[in-house]
Amino acid sequence: MTAACSLALAAGMLASVPVSAAPAPADRLVSFTRLPLIGGERTGLRLRDGALVLKDGAQRSRAYRGTRYSVGTWTSDPVAPGFGFTQLVASWSATTPRNSWVEVRVRVTGATTGRWLVLGRWASQDKHVRRTSLPGQSDALGRVDVDTWKSATGASSYQLQLRLMRRAGARSASPSVSYAGAVASQLPASAPATSAPGVARGVVLDVPRFSQMVHSGEFPQFGGGGEAWCSPTSTAMVLGYYGRLPAASAYAWAGPRTEPWVDEVARRTYDAAYEGTGNWPFNTAYAASRGLDAFVTRLRSLAEAETLVAAGIPVIISVSFSSGALAGAPISSTAGHLLVVVGFDATGNPVVNDPAASTSAGVRRTYDRGQLERAWLEGSGGTAYVLHDAAHPLPASPGNW
Repeated sequence: MTAACSLALAAGMLASVPVSAAPAPADRLVSFTRLPLIGGERTGLRLRDGALVLKDGAQRSRAYRGTRYSVGTWTSDPVAPGFGFTQLVASWSATTPRNSWVEVRVRVTGATTGRWLVLGRWASQDKHVRRTSLPGQSDALGRVDVDTWKSATGASSYQLQLRLMRRAGARSASPSVSYAGAVASQLPASAPATSAPGVARGVVLDVPRFSQMVHSGEFPQFGGGGEAWCSPTSTAMVLGYYGRLPAASAYAWAGPRTEPWVDEVARRTYDAAYEGTGNWPFNTAYAASRGLDAFVTRLRSLAEAETLVAAGIPVIISVSFSSGALAGAPISSTAGHLLVVVGFDATGNPVVNDPAASTSAGVRRTYDRGQLERAWLEGSGGTAYVLHDAAHPLPASPGNW
């Protein structure tokens, strides 16, 4: 499920614990697939410069919240990750001019074939359409928990479906989707032994430091800032690293305040049904709209995060931990929190930008490797946002990016 950004505030000191080398267990299974838009089945859509757009002329239509929309649909070929997966999170990159939007759906196959379940309704703006997940969806094979399909029994394959919508009769540009993918996983209940330090020892990336807490009480209609804004604040820090923060004109609506670009990112990632900004693919979809390749995946260890950091790519991770389980954190415990792994010290302990600090000056922290790895792998199954630009290409993939 998505991060709750539920924080209990406290102070602490780093406690160093020796690490032991051990590979991830065989049952920590993760497969990330970028779906070729040139394949699959299209109705009312065409490819233009590698992106799906609505065809000109007559279209199927649907009514949504009192407005009628022209609809085009793309359905992927079935994807079989090669193991019985129990969770799935989709990612996408889309543009949605004026009154247009995109709906992302999934259908899984196990003992039977399930029905189409909506993983998200997304638009880059919020003037016409509420960006939202859809609570309460389920079938005989599983259910949707905010942004994640989940099942206790597992499934063998899945299909994604994209539905592009534009106000019927409008002459504005079509919505477009240039990328869609998903991470499927089957995860053990506990983390493996702490991974050994790897290729990024001594590497710390120059990621700007923003505090979510300086926004406490801001814009209740977008979650209210403070402890609720760990995800957009983390996303904003990585956007800043790549020079892709929104222009001042985009956040002029927020008025004069500290780091108003964080308010803008929070607004553009807000999930109306969830009533929060922690929807994982909504954050990566926003980052993609800022010109980055951005997706949600799961990593198997901090050693994999080191591979990305060594390539110049900071990693946003989702953690949870009980009281005292992450020494040196600005919070004592959390049911769900996001932070940015920006590097590793000379001994392999992770250096992070933790937005839960009370001020931006306190955001940079060094955590014990074993403690953070457990908080991440046990808390969210190793969920990560990977955001990068052309100057920082992904290293060779181990199957999960």
